[in-house]
Amino acid sequence: MANLKEVRNRIASVQSTQQITKAMKMVSAAKLKRATNAIIALRPYATKLKEILGNLSASLEGSSSPFIQEREPNKVLIVTVSSNRGLAGAFNMNVIKAANNLIAETYSEQFKNGNVSIVSIGKKTQDFYEKRKYNVIGNNNEVYSALTFENVTKITDVIMAGFLNGDFDRVELVYNRFRNAAVQFITTEQLLPLPKAEESAQVEVKASNVDYILEPSKEEIVEQLIPKSIKIQLYKAVLDSHASEHGARMTSMDKATENAGELLKSLKLSYNQARQAAITTELTEIVSGAAALNG
Repeated sequence: MANLKEVRNRIASVQSTQQITKAMKMVSAAKLKRATNAIIALRPYATKLKEILGNLSASLEGSSSPFIQEREPNKVLIVTVSSNRGLAGAFNMNVIKAANNLIAETYSEQFKNGNVSIVSIGKKTQDFYEKRKYNVIGNNNEVYSALTFENVTKITDVIMAGFLNGDFDRVELVYNRFRNAAVQFITTEQLLPLPKAEESAQVEVKASNVDYILEPSKEEIVEQLIPKSIKIQLYKAVLDSHASEHGARMTSMDKATENAGELLKSLKLSYNQARQAAITTELTEIVSGAAALNG
């Protein structure tokens, strides 16, 4: 009977867990819809902005903007975009792995010299790098409480100011790019200095020979577009990551619900076997007792 009670308790526990995972899946599905709408609405604007900036930059011999001036990357900043919560499969760990690989493969010398810093957007990567004594700059975890362009821009302004002041010579961005609820691509992009359109492997726009009529001059417009493009790029990365998080969590909770169902089947089978064994034992005892009395 002790086995029966133990199996019964395990069944109740798994059933409770299954209900929780179902509820979390539904919540993530609702949040995913809103997050998907946000990133889908922003992508055409971000793409067109890059296209215009690429076309204008190509028609200029050079620009005085410090945000496009290449420097020797002696000091590097890695911007990691993760989530504040777990239960999303490998979503957060993929960002950490990609950032660690980037440091190990590209910036190992800078890391040895203590010239690699981290700006984390999301508690999971914040905690990971703080525990390992990395130079983590600031705390941006509250941005998800009100995910707006203005709030993300505050982070971008700090990064851009640090680049201008020479606190770091290159800024890399690591995040999950959203495709659909089941698929997210881990992405690494150079945020600063702003890469030229023809050199950037991540820019999916093609320069065209469009002759724009501009007022004021091309130079002035490019100087204004460059900071805006940097801010839009980081904002898009955060929206991409936000949608990816809910997609990953919904998929993870769906899988957890399925696994709980399979475990319930196994536990119910074990319960029935234990119950049958208990009944058989009781019947044997009754028969043996009756035979003893008759004997």
